[in-house]
Order: sequence, then structure tokens, then C-alpha cells
Amino acid sequence: MDSTSGISHQSTPQTSVAGLRIGMALIVGCGYVIDQLTKRLAQTHLDVGSPVPVIDGLLWWSLHHNPGAAFSMGVGLTIGLSVLSLVVAVAMLGWVLPRVQTRLAAVACSLLTAGVLGNLTDRLFRAPGPFEGHVVDFIAVRGFAVFNVADICITTSAGLLVIWSILSDRKKRVS
Repeated sequence: MDSTSGISHQSTPQTSVAGLRIGMALIVGCGYVIDQLTKRLAQTHLDVGSPVPVIDGLLWWSLHHNPGAAFSMGVGLTIGLSVLSLVVAVAMLGWVLPRVQTRLAAVACSLLTAGVLGNLTDRLFRAPGPFEGHVVDFIAVRGFAVFNVADICITTSAGLLVIWSILSDRKKRVS
């Protein structure tokens, strides 16, 4: 095993493995549930085209139905994005998460999984239909995209994976 990779087939003491698994399950579960609940609240209390100011001039609740990916890229690729999300979700749940061995990698991979599952749920079960569903976005920041909790999970995961990679690289150079 590469001791800095954070992913291995070798086992560690059961208590730490069990603790990591419980922590990952909690992060995935909480991230997913919070994403779905906030989207339901947005759908119930917001109207498309009628933003509600939260922090005047900076932050709004603004309901959007996004058929694409981040920043509404890939609008015509909804089915492809759905299939890609499904593949990533299966890979994370079936291969990556069971092999994670460091806390930082566990948090990052769990957040990624929660975010992918949250947006995948929209793509599978929202209008206009399976694999073509539009993702509910509702957090609008001035000069930036409209996004949701799943997007926050995915973006935070990306940042943590960069930090994990830098730390892993430093450990490699030291040893």
C-alpha cells in the first residue's frame, strides 16, 4: 500500500475502520437528506423568477430548474450527465468508500457521494422524466451561479481532495 494514498486493500484496526465507516455513512446520509429537504422547501416556498433577498445585494433564494451541470453547462446533455452521475455514485459506494483509510479522504469522498446522489435523485425523479430531470437550484449569490446543497457538498469535496493530495504528496517526499 502507498501509505499516503488513503485508499488501500490492507485493513487497519477494526475500531478505526468502523469509526470511519460510521462517519462516512453519517456524512453521506446527512448531506443527502439536507439537500433533498432544502430542495423540497425551495419547491414549496419559492416561485421561479421571484427571488427572495436573504442578504440584500449579495444572497437570494431563487428557484431554478437546471437541466445541465454547474453554471448551467451541458444543458443538452441531461441524459449523459444522469448516466455519468449514476456511474460515479456506484463507483463511490461500491469501490471508493469501502477503501478509504484517512479521515480527510473519508470526509471528501463522503461529501462527493452525498452531492452526486442528491443531484442524481433530481435527474432520475423530477420532471420532465427519468434521466432527464432538472436539478433544483435555489441559492443565488451575486455575480455567481445559482446552486444547491448537493453542489456545496461536491465543491467542498473538490477542495478537500486538493488539500488531501497536497498533504499526501508532502508525506511521500518526507519518507
